Amino acid sequence: MEDRAPPVGWSAPIEWHVSEHVISRYATNLVVQHTQNEFIISFFEVRPPLVLGTPEEVREQLNQMKSVRAECVGRIIVAAEKMPDFVRVLQANLETYLSRRAEE
Repeated sequence: MEDRAPPVGWSAPIEWHVSEHVISRYATNLVVQHTQNEFIISFFEVRPPLVLGTPEEVREQLNQMKSVRAECVGRIIVAAEKMPDFVRVLQANLETYLSRRAEE
């Protein structure tokens, strides 16, 4: 039987496509965990609690809260060997963003 794997070093252009079914969510926090072979990146949205009343009543309500819920809005698993590329791309985009903001 023939080996049908592409030759070593072979590459093809990538056509990036985002399906209309992909939902964009806002994330205010993230948690990164890792295993021996992968990184798990979980994105969370923390919504401020709804508290109403006089300043004293609001303060009392906030003092009684034990926690604020962080809802996981997405989770991505990245192969460990791809993580350096992932970090490099994020860093380059952050630097571009910061340099453009400094010019404003």
